[in-house]
Amino acid sequence: MTLRIDLTGTPPERIRFAASPLAELTAMLHVLAAPEHHPRLAAWAAGVRAALRPELAERLQEAEFLWRSSRADFLVPARPRATLADELDDVDRIDDERYTLAALVTTCGSNRVRFGGRSPLRVAAAREDALDRAQARGARQEAFAERLLADPGAVRARVRETLEQCADAFFDAAWPGILAQLAQDLRLKADLRARQGLGAALASVSGAVALTDDGGCIVLDKLQDNATGAGEAGVTFLPSLFGHPHLVAVHAAGWQPVVQYPAAEAGRPVAAVPLETVRLRLEALAHPVRLRLVRTLARGPHTTGELARAWELTPPEVSRHLAVLRRAGLLTADRRGRYVHYALDLPATTALGADLLAAVLR
Repeated sequence: MTLRIDLTGTPPERIRFAASPLAELTAMLHVLAAPEHHPRLAAWAAGVRAALRPELAERLQEAEFLWRSSRADFLVPARPRATLADELDDVDRIDDERYTLAALVTTCGSNRVRFGGRSPLRVAAAREDALDRAQARGARQEAFAERLLADPGAVRARVRETLEQCADAFFDAAWPGILAQLAQDLRLKADLRARQGLGAALASVSGAVALTDDGGCIVLDKLQDNATGAGEAGVTFLPSLFGHPHLVAVHAAGWQPVVQYPAAEAGRPVAAVPLETVRLRLEALAHPVRLRLVRTLARGPHTTGELARAWELTPPEVSRHLAVLRRAGLLTADRRGRYVHYALDLPATTALGADLLAAVLR
């Protein structure tokens, strides 16, 4: 399952790597809203929440649907600016309809929702659909959607004011240090691109990002099957210190593609086990016979014959099951003379739960 970004007609210079204060602020807000996704940032999140004024904490709850389960598209800028104020000014230039639709997408469901091309601001049936979806999500979502549809201008002003208060409370003090680290990541990307090409720069973004062999498409290993085009406008990659394990992608119709990725630590790309590998491993372990074999192999290396005798199976049966486990990357093999000893790859098996969660969350 992948998200594919078609680069047909995209000038090379419009495949950009840049830092965005607004995208980083909303990445931080996501950590505050969903700290269970970010255990490494638990201490930071607890410290910030403890220092928030009650009024600001309430404001963040009012609008957290814009950044909690997915990110409203207007909060991940395709054309980053030097300051948060400049980027918020760009958001203000978006018309009410685009803003409202983007906000409702994240308010009305944990997955992206559509309204059949109808505007909830102008079409009564679409409005009722939006309110029904928001109500199903919870009372806060319903109240936010009602306010947004009744007076989008007032809600937009309040959201901007909330983000500005977050800047005063914790973002402005942190941003210079964050920017310095993001700049290091951006220098790495520029250097790789200049020396080895765009494919190398994208590979350093994440193991879940790749350029196709013909250079015509960027492929993101995500739990979805979608496609979009960069066109002449291009595609923007934004590093984040607060993004791990997420790989946020803006790809809705009418929005320029943007990818926010976890910045590499000390110049090392962020590791990512492919979703297909996770699927193969789960399927391999789902079979009761293979689970029995794994139980034995976890205790030490065994030959095919030893496993067959231990579980009263035929050697060909064992070989077939071992082949499945090997394709999934769960076994190691060591030849000793005419015998091959198989063992469970303990690190790969131990990491399976974390790899599954990372694949789902990115």
